[in-house]
Amino acid sequence: MPARLPKILLDCDTGIDDALTLLYLASLVRTGDAELVGVGTVHGNIDPATGALNTLRVLELAGVEGVPVAVGAGRPMAQDVHYALDWHGQDGLGDTDLPAPAGAPTGEAAAAQIVRLAREHPGELSLLAIGPLTNLAAALLLDGELPGLLREVVIMGGAFDHPGNITTHAEANIWHDPEAADLVLAADWPVTLVPLDVTHPTAVGEQWLTKLAAHDSAAARFAVRILEFYVTAYTPVLKRRGAVVHDALAAMLITNPEVCEYTERPVRVERRGELTRGATVWDARSIPADDDRRASRVATGVDVAAFQDRLLAALLSLD
Repeated sequence: MPARLPKILLDCDTGIDDALTLLYLASLVRTGDAELVGVGTVHGNIDPATGALNTLRVLELAGVEGVPVAVGAGRPMAQDVHYALDWHGQDGLGDTDLPAPAGAPTGEAAAAQIVRLAREHPGELSLLAIGPLTNLAAALLLDGELPGLLREVVIMGGAFDHPGNITTHAEANIWHDPEAADLVLAADWPVTLVPLDVTHPTAVGEQWLTKLAAHDSAAARFAVRILEFYVTAYTPVLKRRGAVVHDALAAMLITNPEVCEYTERPVRVERRGELTRGATVWDARSIPADDDRRASRVATGVDVAAFQDRLLAALLSLD
């Protein structure tokens, strides 16, 4: 029997690493290795309306047609909205000021799109969340049966034995909406969590960037152009020229889970701590207390070379 073709529903806040992840997914679609059934956008790197236009730009550049793009939540559930303009630019794509896309968002709310597509494809969808989790939480509130309708939820978010990237303890996607994140992690669905512990070690460097720049295709030129802003922001953090393409690792694990190693533990989000709000917390004791929360599969190790090679090959395949 042929392997099941992954059906991916993407939820994102299309900044620079989201755009590169969209190119990666486009390569899977064009080679027949996955189907992208829809995209929803959320506040985070940029506002969701701009994120939707960025998403359409990338899909059109990559030659992927017919994917509905829905605009989602414009703010978190219980705090002010913040954008990552220092990392992604005023337009979310490194201040490249690209022309408007030919297409337009559907007009459907992203949370409603999640529910509708889950009911149209029961048990088939991999929901890939690479932004704050507000849309997913809203979808859970819209349809209490949603956890039983999805094949899996893969989330780029969290930090455990790694410093946060927005506060000392909190990773950005979780910090942008801790209430939504805890609601999502408490739901009874299979979750794979891809934290900074595994994304940060995959930072691409000079050699990888040079190989990308040497390839003369529209997709490669676009990737190089937006990466210029991102690399400039990341270089002081890494103390070398490079950048971390966090979201692409989460996308890769849907079709190539062997790229990471995992452990299974219930995960909670700190919502009240003055210094720790937005931190992801697990019970790492050798004999943990009983916990009625469903365990998440947390990525704890990564094959860096495999990730970098697969991502580069995908970007270079989009001629």
